[in-house]
Amino acid sequence: MMKNFNYKNVEVTQVGGKKTVRKVVIKKGKGTKTVTKYHKGKHVGTAKKSIHEEHVMMIASGKFIKGLFSDCKCETIKKGTRKNRKLN
Repeated sequence: MMKNFNYKNVEVTQVGGKKTVRKVVIKKGKGTKTVTKYHKGKHVGTAKKSIHEEHVMMIASGKFIKGLFSDCKCETIKKGTRKNRKLN
């Protein structure tokens, strides 16, 4: 394992009012991946997970990892409609 390997990458995609930010950060050989979603400028959800050692080695060698963010799913909060919301 590479103890002194550092890496950082941010990818932003925006389609209409939906924005998705995907981040990969590796510090001292240990890494995390994050997916953050926004809708109409408001933060909807974030999913953060650690990266496997094998994937860190692949990133260090410059190889593409298919489906790296496939397990980072942001759960959206369903608030209901105005009519169906309960008032406190």
